[in-house]
Amino acid sequence: MDHDSSPPMVSSKEIYQTKFDAGTYLGYCYQPAQSPEQSDNWRFVKFVLSHLSRTFSSGQYKGQRLIEVGTGPTLHTVLSACAHYQEIVLSDYTEVNRRELEKWLRSEEGHFDWGAHMQFVCELEGTRTPEEISATLRQRIGRVLACDVTLDNPFHPVVLEPADCVLSSLCLEAACPDRDSYRRSLAAVVGHLRPGGVLVLIGDLGENYYTVGEQRFPIVCLSRDFIEESLTRLGLVLLDFATQAAENREQNHKCDYEASFFLVARKNMGPA
Repeated sequence: MDHDSSPPMVSSKEIYQTKFDAGTYLGYCYQPAQSPEQSDNWRFVKFVLSHLSRTFSSGQYKGQRLIEVGTGPTLHTVLSACAHYQEIVLSDYTEVNRRELEKWLRSEEGHFDWGAHMQFVCELEGTRTPEEISATLRQRIGRVLACDVTLDNPFHPVVLEPADCVLSSLCLEAACPDRDSYRRSLAAVVGHLRPGGVLVLIGDLGENYYTVGEQRFPIVCLSRDFIEESLTRLGLVLLDFATQAAENREQNHKCDYEASFFLVARKNMGPA
């Protein structure tokens, strides 16, 4: 009798838990560009920081609680928002990423230096210093939770009160195997948003994979039409959708994205 000798399929969750190298990821993707190979990454970081600054420094979006879903080992996404929300909850699936966040929050030796990112935000906004941003973050980030976006409650067994803002960057498309599961995960994320609250979503369009070191990670390929349709199905109104095209896509051996996107959408208030 024939036996299938092919190796068992490894889930995306297992790959991230065992193969994701937070230090390599931070060093390659979030250090200010020190080589031509890194220039597109720093360009993406500046695109994200600029739009986050413009969004939150207006004072239009503020409230009691902000939840970030799938923070990874990074803090750049809440640098502008932290001035406008009293409580910030960060989260990630992998223990190594949560540990990286805790190292910074506790000022432990060897934590990643976010000084250049804070300085960039301060120059955009002209109202705070990097020291003030650091102090605000350490005061207002109350929890760093385990998070699995494939669950109906990504923070199970913790139950969170609905937030005034939910933010997610480069997470759902990496955690989900296909577009149907992406939509289910997006619904779970939006479910943590109060009526009238805002969703801030950051990601890439037309991407199928990215690499960290030698490890390749699959990505659900997204289009603007698919994202907008998904938001409409969930009762959100799109307020802003900005894109930045990739440079030298054919020469990029680390990922194959076509463009980065940044969007803001408001959850409907529902019937009166």
